[in-house]
Amino acid sequence: MNDNSGQFGRIYCFKDRKVLKGSAKASKKLKALNNVLDEKGLSNILWWKERMQACKKPSTVQLVKRLEYSNLLGLDVNLKSGSLKEGTLNWEILQFKSKFPREVLLCRVGDFYEALGIDACILVEYAGLNPFGGLRSDSIPRAGCPVVNLRQTLDDLTRNGYSVCIVEELQGPTQARSRKSRFISGHAHPGSPYVFGLVGVDHDLDFPEPMPVIGISRSARGYCINLVLETMKTYSSEDGWTEEALVTKLRTCQHHHLFLHTSLRHNSSGTCRWGEFGEGGILWGECASRHFEWFEGNPVTELLSKVKELYGIDDEIAFRNVTVSSENRPRPLTLGTATQIGAIPTEGIPCLLKMLLPSNCLGLPVLYVRDLLLNPPAYEIASTIQAACKLMSNVTCSIPEFTCVSSAKLVKLLELREANHIEFCRIKNVVDEILHMNRNSELREILKLLMDPTWVATGLKIDFETLVTECEWTTVKIGEMISLDGENDTKISSFSVVPSEFFEDMESSWKGRVKRMHIEEEFEEVQRAAEALSLAVTEDFVPIISRIKATTAPLLGGPKGEILYAREHEAVWFKGKRFMPSVWAGTHGEEQIRHLKPAVDSKGRKVGEEWFTTMKVEDALTRYHEAGAKAKARVLELLRGLSSELQVKVNILVFASMLLVIEKALFAHVSEGRRRKWVFPTLTESHRSKDVKSFDGVDEMKIAGLSPYWFDVAEGSAVNNNVDMQSLFLLTGPNGGGKSSLLRSICAAALLGTCGFMVPAESAIIPHFDSIMLHMKSYDSPADGKSSFQVEMSEIRSIISAASKRSLVLVDEICRGTETAKGTCIAGSIIELLDKIGCLGIVSTHLHGIFSLPLNTKNTVYKAMGTVNVDGQTRPTWKLMDGICRESLAFETAKREGVPETVVQRAEELYHSVYAKEEFPRKDGTVLEQFSKTSFNVSDGSNHQLNNTSGKAGQRIGSTDQMEILQKEVKSVITMICQRKLIELYKQEKPSVLEILCFSIGAREQPPPSTVGVSSVYVILRPDKKLYVGQTDDLEGRVRAHRLKEGMQKASFLYFTVPGKSLACQLETLLINQLPNQGFHLTNIADGKHRNFGTLDPAFESLSVR
Repeated sequence: MNDNSGQFGRIYCFKDRKVLKGSAKASKKLKALNNVLDEKGLSNILWWKERMQACKKPSTVQLVKRLEYSNLLGLDVNLKSGSLKEGTLNWEILQFKSKFPREVLLCRVGDFYEALGIDACILVEYAGLNPFGGLRSDSIPRAGCPVVNLRQTLDDLTRNGYSVCIVEELQGPTQARSRKSRFISGHAHPGSPYVFGLVGVDHDLDFPEPMPVIGISRSARGYCINLVLETMKTYSSEDGWTEEALVTKLRTCQHHHLFLHTSLRHNSSGTCRWGEFGEGGILWGECASRHFEWFEGNPVTELLSKVKELYGIDDEIAFRNVTVSSENRPRPLTLGTATQIGAIPTEGIPCLLKMLLPSNCLGLPVLYVRDLLLNPPAYEIASTIQAACKLMSNVTCSIPEFTCVSSAKLVKLLELREANHIEFCRIKNVVDEILHMNRNSELREILKLLMDPTWVATGLKIDFETLVTECEWTTVKIGEMISLDGENDTKISSFSVVPSEFFEDMESSWKGRVKRMHIEEEFEEVQRAAEALSLAVTEDFVPIISRIKATTAPLLGGPKGEILYAREHEAVWFKGKRFMPSVWAGTHGEEQIRHLKPAVDSKGRKVGEEWFTTMKVEDALTRYHEAGAKAKARVLELLRGLSSELQVKVNILVFASMLLVIEKALFAHVSEGRRRKWVFPTLTESHRSKDVKSFDGVDEMKIAGLSPYWFDVAEGSAVNNNVDMQSLFLLTGPNGGGKSSLLRSICAAALLGTCGFMVPAESAIIPHFDSIMLHMKSYDSPADGKSSFQVEMSEIRSIISAASKRSLVLVDEICRGTETAKGTCIAGSIIELLDKIGCLGIVSTHLHGIFSLPLNTKNTVYKAMGTVNVDGQTRPTWKLMDGICRESLAFETAKREGVPETVVQRAEELYHSVYAKEEFPRKDGTVLEQFSKTSFNVSDGSNHQLNNTSGKAGQRIGSTDQMEILQKEVKSVITMICQRKLIELYKQEKPSVLEILCFSIGAREQPPPSTVGVSSVYVILRPDKKLYVGQTDDLEGRVRAHRLKEGMQKASFLYFTVPGKSLACQLETLLINQLPNQGFHLTNIADGKHRNFGTLDPAFESLSVR
């Protein structure tokens, strides 16, 4: 740690009782403080000094010069306002700071949140605030933000990695010359926002993804990563990680603090820079660019102690272990693999996540799918996910909207009792959707299947019956307390003489939160107070208004007056001028004018020359505000009480919310997969590691019609390939021939299948790999002092050390970064090793000399990307074929990219003079010829095309309300009308077409994935009981579009699918013209007049509802 004392002030070491730099006067003043800081306190000051040295803004640097590192605030007691005398505000702030020494402290002082010393410097540097008093050198650094800007300031600080402790002052009157009492109201951490007071507001708070504290250590099995979530009070510990997987985790998981265990220093080099030589270099390079601290002892218990110290958590608080055994689970993706297939968004690489999910699927479901790709599940979980997805693909009933709530948000709001009525409504939606799915026979099976994937995601093991029972209890408990949508038993007060905005502002902060039955007494008192206020205004102000209006000819400059709401002062006053009578003659209104007095604010100061009130009105206002405050306090008490009741069920709520996140993610994936015409692969459990002989291709990977995952087959044709892989492929091909695309496509398909997802192919058999590793091109790393070849060798070393018989290894253009002869030999040796290991995979190369080497391989197969000759020019076919391709198309590529013609011609001359006559013999001495044919076809026996069958409609629990009755009538009529039309059209030639299955989509529900790409006819049951008939090939999009219209948010739908758009159009027009004959009102009846069929069929006029 560098000590720039001249720039960064003075540091006092209390351990040695020595002043490193400073005056005798200062040392005397510090004698009273030298018992405050111990060795831990000194380490905290040094920690802040490092942060001060990182400040760059000129204004911050000037402030830093005024710091004195003798206390946690960095205050110089010799400067103006720098006193730390007991009882002063500075002393009080220092006491709060000592409880959370590594957090920025903001203290409420009136209408501002203030920071002193070191904390003021942080605010100026990272929150863009200006210092109080400018840059005067004779006073301590001070900065702050207005109360209304607190949220923005906290966001700025947490975004830059700082935790913030917020100190509030008790509101209300205080005795003269006494200081307001203050308390720590909460904290804001990266990934965990400040929630104090949220229970009383009527808006939501966005919760970012929680940021864990990460600890990394070394064990006999490899690297161990421990993650602790302070918000959730959970931790996990996973062993056996590779350094590449750790780097991927660090890149994708934003963390609050990083701790490195001293076990990482134990290496063959014996150097403190534990990654300087050999293994660990990649991880060291990643950690060295971040802030981290060393720790020792037990990696788990010591890390938990560090977390409790950081967040000020009592030692008695227990953290729950959510570690799920990683046995039989594939290794996490390496950084290279994740970036090269776009599992982590990377510039220039097609993003796999964007292909898996529709564009309107955002937030928590995307994070779940990303984490699943980066950490593939065990075979049992992957099979369960696939089974659930298959059921989702065949569901015909409508599905819930799937309310997604952050687990961290649930835990924090309930723990701190800050959940407001909006959050309770959202929690009720979560449990209601679970119960809705349980009541539906189709959806219940999906719900049961996803219990285990939810266990893996949350670490909570909950049986299905318990989940349902607890959800029922929760929905009843919330429904009994919270005022839900559509319930309006607590209307805002309204009186003609009082501005409506006044009552709206005063009462909207507590009315509509809980049911009136729980606050009946307080509600009635507010109502009586509002009536008394209205009466006072009527008696004291209205006569004056009447007098002014009765003026015979109100000219410019005449009397003016009105009753107005003074929002800033939360009062209703009379505002007027020139209304005093010139002669007091006892006329109407004069008595009220005599009672007027100037209006004053809460501090007794006159508001203005035009604002007036009376004692009666002021008394009524005071009574009304006191009644309102009492009612609001009661509402907040009830909400906090409900939080306490639900707190004991928090594990159930966390489980239920994650279950819905998974449901939404998988339903979205299935919808997008069906749209893209992807298929479900046959997922096999590999037995290679168990020395069991493979039968029926159980350890083979067969993919028919594989297309690049970034191509949309539904929008256009892509070049498909058939892959039958039973061993290692050695792949050659020209530049631009599709080698890299093939490797990415195979990697993505294998990963998707291993996770239980759909794959971009016509059919597929995919083993459940224990690791999937893709190595593409390497770049040099100047920061680590490594060339591109060094980086490549480091990654290859990691691949071959992690590869097993159950692995998929894909290496693109091996050993491209060094001289040809030795690079060829290294590549050959690597191929021999992979062949010996027995893994599946592909190694692509342009090093044709490898075929001249005496390679000791048994199973490696030569494959090539095909080319054809068109008009004397060689063109790539992008098809996988048997054999070797010697053509590189290097000269053609150079020309196409604009290399000067003279350069390319000279290159051709040099090539023909040296290489034209060379032939590359095979090991048996024969010369290999390039295949001219394209790819082979997978035999019928291996083409396992999966058929999607439609399931039965789910049973819905009936209701007796009018909308349910209307829905049943409409359903019956459209079934009969369309059934008759189909009989007429097909005359029993296609009996399978004649059955009309009509399904409903209720409010807050959406169509199932089985409607994607299928022609549908739908009927909207509007809230006004009118109907709208339409047809579409995108029912989900059409439903979404209709519900965006005003008043249509809760509209329900009926729909049925038909084979083809033409038939859908006919039935649409038929219904538009025939439904009015059955007594139904349509909003789009005019649409039927523009069609040529279905208008005058008397046979349908006699149809009636049965």
